[in-house]
Amino acid sequence: MSFTHPWLLLLLVIPLALLVWTWRRGGKRVVLPFDHGVQTQGRRYGLPINLAQSLPALLLGVVVLVLAGPQQLSAPKTKRVLTNIELCVDVSASMRASFGEGTRYDGSMEAINRFVDYREGDAFGLTFFGNEVLHWVPLTTDVSAIRCSPPFMDPKNRGRPYWLGGTSIGKALRSCREVLTEREEGDRMIVLISDGYSSDLYGGNDVKIAQELSKDNIVVYAIHIASSGVPDAVVNITGMTGGEVFEPEDPNALDTVFQRIDEMQETRLERTAAETMDNFFPYSLAGLIVLGMSSLAMFGLRYTPW
Repeated sequence: MSFTHPWLLLLLVIPLALLVWTWRRGGKRVVLPFDHGVQTQGRRYGLPINLAQSLPALLLGVVVLVLAGPQQLSAPKTKRVLTNIELCVDVSASMRASFGEGTRYDGSMEAINRFVDYREGDAFGLTFFGNEVLHWVPLTTDVSAIRCSPPFMDPKNRGRPYWLGGTSIGKALRSCREVLTEREEGDRMIVLISDGYSSDLYGGNDVKIAQELSKDNIVVYAIHIASSGVPDAVVNITGMTGGEVFEPEDPNALDTVFQRIDEMQETRLERTAAETMDNFFPYSLAGLIVLGMSSLAMFGLRYTPW
């Protein structure tokens, strides 16, 4: 048991003194001069009357305890560990290629919208890349902006920035790393969706990037959405960061890939420390009971003033 203002407990001396005075004071016996009467000691009435007279002092003690701010520790709880997921989507011209009933870009964005439903409660960010990088949606648990974004960066959209042509996976991963490292809380993950090769991963850059990502505890999952083989550099990056690379053959397989990623990157729960919280209820209840008893006692359980 603890109190917010423990120094106020010193005031308990006052009700304690009142209790001592109530039980030890003199002048309790008042004998009326009945002729030829035999006067008793009245002890059978003294105990309940003293108890009734003690109620105001007890009520004052309860008031002091409430003013001192009683505290208690809450039960330890578990909370969901947030995962920060950066969705890194290739929007180069090759993403216009057919994939199922739509294009590679269409299939990717539709699967992403379903994936964010699997991971409800996590923070998602959306990055588009070509030769340059565009962070379209910042990390947020409100994924409505991600669901509304597909038309804007569609490779078929002639109004999108021209510099989003080409494929620079290394630049995109490093840029996503900067976004994720700004978030101190939670796990970190990048989901890379691309269909091409990237020249900025040659010459050992893939290993350097993988080491940078691994150092910051960032896991990379890659989805190579093309008929060609997965680039060795992408395989190295996913392997060194603890992730995996997938090659979906159709939109249904792409959904399965995202479900697989969800299973591999399971939600973690951590036990939180107990919190200090107010504990007024038992003292307030005791005060109301004592107040009610004191009010009832005033109807007859008291010493007469003569």
